Amino acid sequence: MIVARRRPSWWLSLAAAVVGCSGGEAAVVEVGHPAPSYAAVALTGDSVSLRRLRGRPVLLNIWATWCAPCRVEIPYLERLHAEHRGAGLEVIGVSVDARGEEQKIGAFAREMGMTYPIWLDPDERVSALFLALGVPASYLIGRDGVLLWRHLGVLRDTNREFTAALAEALRPLESR
Repeated sequence: MIVARRRPSWWLSLAAAVVGCSGGEAAVVEVGHPAPSYAAVALTGDSVSLRRLRGRPVLLNIWATWCAPCRVEIPYLERLHAEHRGAGLEVIGVSVDARGEEQKIGAFAREMGMTYPIWLDPDERVSALFLALGVPASYLIGRDGVLLWRHLGVLRDTNREFTAALAEALRPLESR
């Protein structure tokens, strides 16, 4: 189930700007193409970016504290984080909660047992860049920065496409 929420009017302008990139070519958010460049601020206050994670597979999950389906998938995301961080997997939760909700986000993360990094995006730039029409939304990015898999809705351990893409993402680049 995808939870869509009313977007501010500026969101459409931002989405149009993302689609209309240099040279008039459309931005591509498709499996097999490089993932969009994205940077944010972590809940810890640090500046973070996908570029800094290059060389490691990344599972980028867009979520919010008000999203009931997000609560369903967070335990699975936490399991993935615990099981595969030794192999280099970076599970990143990008909260699209409103500005000023950092304490609420932190309390929610503690309640849910989230130990993976949480990035803050109250302006929902990540949604526009990755063309996410609601939350939750997940994107698996390979060590080389290429989008390997994407999904709108709850990510479950029964998703075979994700399991196969994750196995590929965890393989070292030299063995492909």
